[in-house]
Amino acid sequence: IGSATEPSPDASPSPKPSADQQALQLKPDFEKIIGASFSDDEYKLLMKEKFSSSISAPVIQIYREVQSNGVVPNKELLLKELDKGITLRNIQTKTEQTADSLRSFYGLDQAKTMVRIIGDPLLKDHGYQQRDLIVAIVQRLISPNITLNKSETEERKKKAESDIKPILYQIKAGEMILREGERVTPIQLKKLNAMQSFVHKDQVFSGGLGAGLILVCFMVSIYMIFTNRHDGPDEEQYKHLLLVGCLFITLMFMVKIAVSFTETIALQGTFPESTQSVYFGIPVAAGSMLICLFLGLEGAMAFSLLTTVAVTVLFQNRFDLFIYYYLNSLLAAYWVQSCRERKVFIQAGLKLGLFNMLIATAISLYTSNLSFVHMLWNWAFAFMGGIGVGIITLGIAPLIEIGFGFTTDITLLELANLDQPILKKLMIDAPGTYHHSIIVGSLVEAAAAEIGANPLLTKVCAYYHDIGKINKPLYFIENQRDGKNRHDKLAPSMSSLILISHIKHGVEIASKNKLGKQITDAIRQHHGTSLIQYFYDRAKQQRGEDAVKIDDFRYPGPKPQTREAGLVMLADVVEAASRTLDIPTPARIQGLVQNLINKIFSDGQLDNCELTLKDLHNIAKSFNKILNGIYHHRIEYSESPALGNGKGKDASSDRQPAKQESGATDENKAGGAGHLKRLGLS
Repeated sequence: IGSATEPSPDASPSPKPSADQQALQLKPDFEKIIGASFSDDEYKLLMKEKFSSSISAPVIQIYREVQSNGVVPNKELLLKELDKGITLRNIQTKTEQTADSLRSFYGLDQAKTMVRIIGDPLLKDHGYQQRDLIVAIVQRLISPNITLNKSETEERKKKAESDIKPILYQIKAGEMILREGERVTPIQLKKLNAMQSFVHKDQVFSGGLGAGLILVCFMVSIYMIFTNRHDGPDEEQYKHLLLVGCLFITLMFMVKIAVSFTETIALQGTFPESTQSVYFGIPVAAGSMLICLFLGLEGAMAFSLLTTVAVTVLFQNRFDLFIYYYLNSLLAAYWVQSCRERKVFIQAGLKLGLFNMLIATAISLYTSNLSFVHMLWNWAFAFMGGIGVGIITLGIAPLIEIGFGFTTDITLLELANLDQPILKKLMIDAPGTYHHSIIVGSLVEAAAAEIGANPLLTKVCAYYHDIGKINKPLYFIENQRDGKNRHDKLAPSMSSLILISHIKHGVEIASKNKLGKQITDAIRQHHGTSLIQYFYDRAKQQRGEDAVKIDDFRYPGPKPQTREAGLVMLADVVEAASRTLDIPTPARIQGLVQNLINKIFSDGQLDNCELTLKDLHNIAKSFNKILNGIYHHRIEYSESPALGNGKGKDASSDRQPAKQESGATDENKAGGAGHLKRLGLS
């Protein structure tokens, strides 16, 4: 029996703990549940936030994103298996998968760094203390979820070793494997294959090095030949070599893909007859066709040899493929060397496809592979390869033309169309200059054909060489219709500046309308550094010879750099001067042409354009022929028309008298039966 003592009335009750103290007492249980430790300040901040979803939600999101990527305890150990890859086993589902990209997994330190990187955009609306708390919580929760299973790895190694078959045969030093005339047994064949693979491994490095040196020698040779044959500016040569390099790399990449594709077909065994036939469909000739289009037939021939040798190396030095690719590359270039229409590409592709079928047949006969199915596959891929060359060239040519700034004959034909907006504007604003340009175009086209230059390019350059006169047409004599010369009221120096300015304006118009470098250069060079003689003499008369600088009355140049630009210069001067002849007889025209060409030649304006004396002779003959056709003798018609009754009819004319209209005025009647209305009068 016990008794309880009653408390003294003076004793006070013990104080009750506060809510914060009670929550702090629960901290160990909270840390145990979470699996991470917290400082008192962090725990108080969590209590202040009342453990709300604004803390838990981003913690869960960041944690899942980092852990889902994969975290390993030791990444350096993992990267040792980089070349082999690893097998990942899911402990829960027992499924396995192979992982090759081992660098994507996070190490433990890297994962903690990624927590802050991933969390920054997610926590931009949280306070500074909240962000640090969330990052700290996730970093403490991060743990490796990819670990090495050593026991399973060792078991699988042992199993792989047990699956390896033992060595069946051993080749001893000096052993005679196969004698001449002896039937080959399966064992001897295995020994030969083993020796061949062993020797092949030793030859991989030396063979690759030798092939690389061969290609380098070819490229150096082509570079030296190309630079010696083309003496243009260094910028142009570098642009040409860049085009050659880009096309060469693209073709090698395409051939490598075709080789890999063929090997895949061979391994699958789906179409065994078509394995080797795929080689006939590779459009290697597209490179030669493009080079011929932009750099000419000579460059295409050298490029064909380079690419064919390189492709043959990729195909393990097969002589039959060397012949196939080299012949179709040469013919592809030959069939587009004078391409002036886009349909020529398709026509060349069709002809190339038929020619490829012929070569493929010859190769099949050479290799004694006369299977009908095999021949059908060869023909199909060979013909499609030819068509593919035309289609690829048609599609890529405009891109190269834009990217490298080339001008093809197709573009020149488009520019030669007289419906071009610039030429229409020239015809309306400066009709005299337009007519002059058309005649100059006829002169240079015929002369270019005589000396082996590009007639189409020369004609187009002539059409556009004076487009700078559009800005101030009335300051040029051919456009003055009222008989008033505006230069009469100007100083000679100002007049020369106006004449010189049409070069600058022409270059600006050409650049704005993207006429191409060749035409722009012809505009800039067609006067060279020639002297404006008329205004120079006028200035000397007005100011004295010592007060006038001759350089102020010269065009800025440069002198013509190409034969086409030189032709435009000659024709421009000859055509303008021929208009001044009162009686343009053949002898006078011939003397005028001869004197003008000699004057330009003596002035040194043709020093840089590769025109020889023989060329100048042929140019003069061509100019004489065209100008004589323009200024030929005409029959003089009688001024009095034939009468209605047939009396007094001119024997040299076969024209019938015009019937007088019933509504004719008295004035017309007074003029006689042959009177015509006055037309064209304002």
